[in-house]
This record gives sequence, C-alpha cells and structure tokens, in this order.
Amino acid sequence: MLTLKLPRLLTVQQVPKVFHEDSIICGYRSPRSSALACVLSLFQMTNETLNIWTHFLPSWYFLWRLGSVLISAGSLQDPFMWPLFIFLVSCCIYPMMSTIAHTFSVMSTQARHICFFLDYGALSLYSLGSAVAYSAYVFPDRWVNSSFHQYFVPWAFFNTIVSTGMSCYSRLGAPILHYNQVLAERFPEETRPRISKVLRTTAFAYPYLFDSIPLFYRLFLCSGEDCAHNAAMTMHFWHTAFAFLTGFLFATHLPERLAPGCFDYVGHSHQLFHVCGILGTYFQMEVLILDMNLRRAWLLDNGPVPTLSLTLGAWSLAMAITLLIIAAFSWGLYWNPKKNKKL
Repeated sequence: MLTLKLPRLLTVQQVPKVFHEDSIICGYRSPRSSALACVLSLFQMTNETLNIWTHFLPSWYFLWRLGSVLISAGSLQDPFMWPLFIFLVSCCIYPMMSTIAHTFSVMSTQARHICFFLDYGALSLYSLGSAVAYSAYVFPDRWVNSSFHQYFVPWAFFNTIVSTGMSCYSRLGAPILHYNQVLAERFPEETRPRISKVLRTTAFAYPYLFDSIPLFYRLFLCSGEDCAHNAAMTMHFWHTAFAFLTGFLFATHLPERLAPGCFDYVGHSHQLFHVCGILGTYFQMEVLILDMNLRRAWLLDNGPVPTLSLTLGAWSLAMAITLLIIAAFSWGLYWNPKKNKKL
C-alpha cells in the first residue's frame, strides 16, 4: 500500500536566517523542500499551515462572486460594471498568489524571494483594483468630476508601480547595481530587517491610504446633502476597522512577540493578519456592491462613464509592468557578474 511520509519539521536554529520569522521558534519546514513536500505540508501542522488555508479557501469564495457577476445578464457589456469586475479579479488573485507563495517558498532561498515578489505584486494590483472601484462608486457627490477625481486612477497606477518596486527592494536590494562595487552594498532582509520592514510596511500602507482618501473624507469629514451618506456607511466603517487592524498586526508581530514560542502554530500575527485582511476584503466587496447599487442612478446621470483605458487598460498595463519589475529582481538573484579588478 502506498504511503506518503510527511516532511520533518525544524526549529529556528536549523534553518537559514532568511527563513526566520520574528518570535516563531518551531514548526519550520526544510528550506530545501521538494514541490511534493510543500504540498504534503498543507496537511500537517506547521507554522505556515493556517497562513495558507486562511487565504486558499476565501480565494474560492471570491472566485464564486466573480463568476456570479460574469453570468449576470449584460454585465460585461455595461461599462458601469467594469470597475467592479476589475476589483473582483484583483480579490481573486491576491489570496491565491499568497497561497502559492506560502506553500512553495521553502523550496530554496531564491524560490522564497521570487514567491514573495509575486505575492507583493498581487497586493499592489489589488490596491489598483480598489482604486478603480473607489473612483467609480465611492467618491462623495461633491468630489465627482473634480480634478482629483480625474487623476485619481492614474495616480493610483503610479502608486502600484512604486509599491511593487519598493516591496521587492525590501527583500533583495538593488540587483541591477551589482556591476559597480561602490553601489553593490545590498539591502537584504536578513541583514537589515528593521529597514526592510519599514520599507515593506510603507509600500503596502501608502497605496491603501491614498485609495481611501475619498472614503475617509466621506466617513469622517464630509457633511451636508452631497456627501453620499447612505446605508453603506456602516459597512464602510467595518472594512476600515479591519484594514487598520491588518496593518497593526503586520507591523507589530503581536502576540508572538510577547511570548516567543507560544504561538508558533496557532494564533501568531501573520495568521491573524491574513484573517483580518480577508475579512476586510469581504466587507469591502460587499459594501462596493451595495454602494454601486444604491448610487447607480445618480452616478450614471452625474458621474463620468468608466472607460476601458481607466479600468481594464490601466490594470492590465500595471500587471505587465509589475511582472517586468518582478522579473528584474528575480534575475538579480541569479546574475553574478565577474568582479571588476580595477574596482
């Protein structure tokens, strides 16, 4: 009878520093795991198991919601639905890419970096998908057709490129500059973790804060009849609360920092970060659909009609540039030019 042996788990002292997680002592997989071992590890309790399942299962729910929109009569022929479609595609991609990254990141050091480059790129595209949907459905009435509204998506597009580059740089440094010894001092995560953490947190927080400017104004500052206060406001508050909790958990490494080794398998910050992030995305999805339906008539009469260039075009171009950035940093992992003797 065929039997499969589950991979042996290691402690933090048995894996290279690049694989270390802050205040996590046990439950590490081998840093030279095969693809089969990575898949088998999904069915044993490691310090990554819940990280994987908390994104894998919700990604199928988001895919179901996307499918329900696609089969709606005439949804793809209606330009007003295009921003929602782009947002839902982004919601499907980022948790699935996170699942792949956490599953196969222990095949090698290079594989770990490349997996998380792809993860960061998917998060950046999710922020752009959110901006496209916010531009179409969330702007307060008084800001619709303003200069800020007109340049909102192009600015978010630029933020997506910057976010991808900064988050990849936070892991590896600048691989393009190895040919010059003066510029060859790298910035890898394992040697300067604090600076790396600050860069990565900034890369994720800045696009979210920019995308949320119209929402924050509508929630906390706007008063009067042209603020689009409606039944969606309560759910917007829930999404905002989970978004800030997600950022707090990512930045603080609580609760495992208070008791190293006690939350290795269940309850550490990255698991909670995943759960809060998914809940925030769920509330964001539901409230965007609600806002879209409640404001549809007014927005169609008074707002700009979504265009292909500022929805699918902008998102597709951002994805192409994101993949090029990831390819450049991945190439830097393997490129080792001969040292210049003169330098």
